[in-house]
Amino acid sequence: SGGGRRPWGADSPPATGRAGRCRHGCVRCLPFGKTRAYPSVMFGDLLRQLLAPAPARLPEPDARLALAALLVRVARSDGLYAAEEVERIERILTQRHGLSPFEAARMRSDAETLEGEAPDTVRFTRALKAVVPLEERTALLQALWAVALADGSRDAGEDQQLRLLTNLLGLTDVESGLARARAAKE
Repeated sequence: SGGGRRPWGADSPPATGRAGRCRHGCVRCLPFGKTRAYPSVMFGDLLRQLLAPAPARLPEPDARLALAALLVRVARSDGLYAAEEVERIERILTQRHGLSPFEAARMRSDAETLEGEAPDTVRFTRALKAVVPLEERTALLQALWAVALADGSRDAGEDQQLRLLTNLLGLTDVESGLARARAAKE
């Protein structure tokens, strides 16, 4: 499955099942694909799952949050977390996951918390690479470039961060250049 899926696996809304769990096996989904805010204990669980020796594929809401945290990390990499970057992150989350503006703002806020608790970029990104399929990593790289370019200036710190992330995600410089060009047109 996944042949016709939108980037990051934003397919149909989760169907709820027994004990309040969705088909993803998590308890953070509500009917129609809405997500609950993450309690801090769940951030620890998510980080442990990402950093496990052999990480399993993350449930949909966890994967979305982990990827959103990487967007926040890029936005913060130049030392200035600009309003334009915040708006771009929320727009990406809205478009990729079909969230309302309120839900996107809540997810971004949760991602900011997770990013602050996440280990160094190398370990965090390698863990994401292990659980995110290649086709989703190319869409993620384009979104990362869109955030980096959102404030209207290319900072050396952001460029360096994106070069590192490209490599850690198992993508090439050519793929990064193409993702940057697509992001610049957004």
